[in-house]
Amino acid sequence: MEVQYPDDFRCPISLEVMSDPVIVASGHTFDRASIQRWLDSGHRTCPVTKLPLPPHSPLIPNHALRSLIANFSLGGAAKKSNNPWLSTPPDRQNPQNLLSSLSFPASCAALSILLRLAKEQPCFRRLLADSAAPTVLLQHAASPDLPDHQDLSLRILLYLSLDGDDARVGLVVDGALVPLMRAICGGGPNAALAVTILTSLAVVEVNKCTIGAHPSVIPALAVLLHKGKERERREAATALYELCKFPENRRRAVRAGVVPALVRFAGDGSERAIEVMGLIAKCREGREALGKVDDFVKVLAGVLREGTARGVEHSLLVLNLVCCDSGMMKCEVKSEGVEEVCFLMVEKDKGKIGRNALTLIRTLEKEGMVSFM
Repeated sequence: MEVQYPDDFRCPISLEVMSDPVIVASGHTFDRASIQRWLDSGHRTCPVTKLPLPPHSPLIPNHALRSLIANFSLGGAAKKSNNPWLSTPPDRQNPQNLLSSLSFPASCAALSILLRLAKEQPCFRRLLADSAAPTVLLQHAASPDLPDHQDLSLRILLYLSLDGDDARVGLVVDGALVPLMRAICGGGPNAALAVTILTSLAVVEVNKCTIGAHPSVIPALAVLLHKGKERERREAATALYELCKFPENRRRAVRAGVVPALVRFAGDGSERAIEVMGLIAKCREGREALGKVDDFVKVLAGVLREGTARGVEHSLLVLNLVCCDSGMMKCEVKSEGVEEVCFLMVEKDKGKIGRNALTLIRTLEKEGMVSFM
């Protein structure tokens, strides 16, 4: 008996069951081959809405729908015959069969094989991204009660997220943020790994906006900065650095209370924390929040005297930003002896550090606080 597929499984162009469903900018889903032929023939509108599509509009894999179609197909086939390869040991299965048979909960053996293949073979990562497997992996990632499964799935997702912008956007479209947040907020051993994946996803500009707008993401990173272990703090700072390249996320970070934790982390020697402060200081709310932290100037003054070149460079940038519109901050900078340190830097360094030091001196001069000689 032939399997009867729902109409939603059929491509609006070909009316055939989709084998590779993709989402276009209008939000509608088509089979990749059909929509590609439509675009290649010169059409620049959505076949359903007739509205214009942006130039070079990406075709984003619809993994969720593909998973539904695959599971529906397997269910129909199971009624007619058994799949002999379903009982085949994972290490003897063809990778395509292994992906097709993956379901929740999967065995650790199957996940371990997927991890090895994803790590070693870029072509397999592309096959993985275009299959229904990411949906199953995300289910495992959201299961702290299965820590081994969660760890393996998160590692596979990390390799998948490193396979290009389409893979990163596809994972976010597939709903990766919810299981990642469960792993981050669950207090388990995989929180840092989940944050690493979040950072990888945030590399794409559109994902910066989507991830930052999620109500739990930046507050959860703030908690890790305040209370996390060393690795969790490092990963949280790196994720914030990527997210705060998007302007609105800087204000979200301030509202989440990350500034005091960043200052404390900078005092512990984190250069990345200083870089995040440099991004946050580009907004008024960020400068005001930095100015309210008691040891802020003292911490950065210490970096200027004893820090690495990278830490010094970014500390100068942060101090210049907060001093541009605050006489009180200029007074505090003067009281910490920062201007004398800057004079020495200008004399000794003719590169970026010297230029940044000179910029800070000139900012302070505007109030007549420092006379450069």
